[in-house]
Amino acid sequence: MLDVRRMLLLVEVSERGSLTAAAEAAGITPSAASQQMSRLEADLGQPLLHRLPRGVRLTDAGEALVARGRAIRRELRGADADLEALARLDRGTLRLGSFPTASASLLPPALTRFARKHPSLHTKVHSGLLAQLLDRLDTGEIELAMLWDYEWNRVDDPSLIVRHLLDDPTVLVVPANSELLEAGEIGLTDLAEQQWIIRADNHPVAEVLRRSCRRAGFEPRIGYESHDYQEAQAMVAAGLGIAIAPRLAMTNRRSDVRLLRFATGVPAPIRRILLARPANRNPTPAAAAMAEILGAVAVKFADQNLNSTQFGTVRTPHQGR
Repeated sequence: MLDVRRMLLLVEVSERGSLTAAAEAAGITPSAASQQMSRLEADLGQPLLHRLPRGVRLTDAGEALVARGRAIRRELRGADADLEALARLDRGTLRLGSFPTASASLLPPALTRFARKHPSLHTKVHSGLLAQLLDRLDTGEIELAMLWDYEWNRVDDPSLIVRHLLDDPTVLVVPANSELLEAGEIGLTDLAEQQWIIRADNHPVAEVLRRSCRRAGFEPRIGYESHDYQEAQAMVAAGLGIAIAPRLAMTNRRSDVRLLRFATGVPAPIRRILLARPANRNPTPAAAAMAEILGAVAVKFADQNLNSTQFGTVRTPHQGR
């Protein structure tokens, strides 16, 4: 295998006309430059330079190798320029993973900020289920992913570096004219006779509902199985039942439904929103920039959830009516 550094030194010798001038340009001594050329000739088994009283002249083999060396130098300079542009966030593609409720809430303002701050970068978003996102992180198809978990399915993988963005509380979704809004504080046990709108296809929020109701001592009566949160809201608005949902899923709330916040002590699990990247790969500058932006957006959403005034309150089962 040819030594690229020696080839590049040969290019300098060709362009500057002497080993001394090439050595000065390379930051080495003339003796070291002469030794490097001798080793390159030995590797090739033929002379590359005619040593003249004043300077050097390339042999035919030297001319052929210099042509290749110039092409290699161009590619290396191009690689340096590419890496510098990526470090400056002047070019490149960020490959990001997300899931539907994050894509409908946290992600749009983050993407807007990212595009405004780094207009030369392209962002490609892959939306998927939790298992799909984890698999894409593992294969390198995406470099950063927004994930979620509950207390019973924690994302605890040593191959990932996981950052907690915010807590996403579970809320109760009721019709805008529901009598529950007039009942004052209500307990989850008071909802035992209600009919429920549930997510279909073993959706995680369906498991949240069943776990919550069972902890409160009853099995939920299912009135409708929806395939997305907008459909669930529509069925709630139509009076077919009530529902629970992660707060972020209600970012685009219909005007004919209302949200009730579960008070401390009500068995309604909190979903964690996470940001993950592979532990065995350093984040690209683009990924690091997006992680910073997503962290700032998550803080804003968490503050909005904490200070929101659109909620009623669901009391704990231990409180009196």
